[in-house]
Amino acid sequence: MAGGIFISIEGADGAGKSTQVSLIKEFLEKSFGDREVIFTREPGGTTIGESIRALILDPKNEAMSDMAEALLYAASRAQHVKQVIKPALDAGKIVICDRFIDSSIAYQGYGRKLGDCVRVINEYAVEGVMPDLTIYISVTPEVSKARVMDGRELDRLELEELEFFERVYDGYCKLEKIYGNRFFVVDGSQTVEKVADEIRAKLGDFLREFK
Repeated sequence: MAGGIFISIEGADGAGKSTQVSLIKEFLEKSFGDREVIFTREPGGTTIGESIRALILDPKNEAMSDMAEALLYAASRAQHVKQVIKPALDAGKIVICDRFIDSSIAYQGYGRKLGDCVRVINEYAVEGVMPDLTIYISVTPEVSKARVMDGRELDRLELEELEFFERVYDGYCKLEKIYGNRFFVVDGSQTVEKVADEIRAKLGDFLREFK
């Protein structure tokens, strides 16, 4: 494999991404153990990025402006790409990232109504690095909101009203149509195992193409 493979996992809060990332790790270790796999997340993935993550998601920062939020996400992503993602891909590794640029476009571009400037800002941040495959776990805004309201402590974005999640969902639907060549959509309202089966099947077929 001359270059690495970059796979992003997308979905609204409550879609079940964290659970599926753990199951993906088990699957890759068992079926593609000959490939070095890096698991990372956004915002975060680096010491600087994790500090930015804490700042963005802290409910105490309710005064944060929408544009400041978008720029902080882009800053975290720029550091992540430079320090972790691009070096791993250059070394021929598989990178699995929990959220990437599509999250910013959906959450800040659509959810915050900032529009196309979010895409433009992040084009500088990613330095041309884009996912080869994006696994999008889709759940309706109602399901998303209900799942995050499960009694645990919510972060600043999870505290948003249903209307915000509806705009985020609309954003993901538009991204799916625009980038259909790399988007693989899974119905996140299914059982955990059914979602995992569909993801494993897609990943297996996709990764075997690179062998």
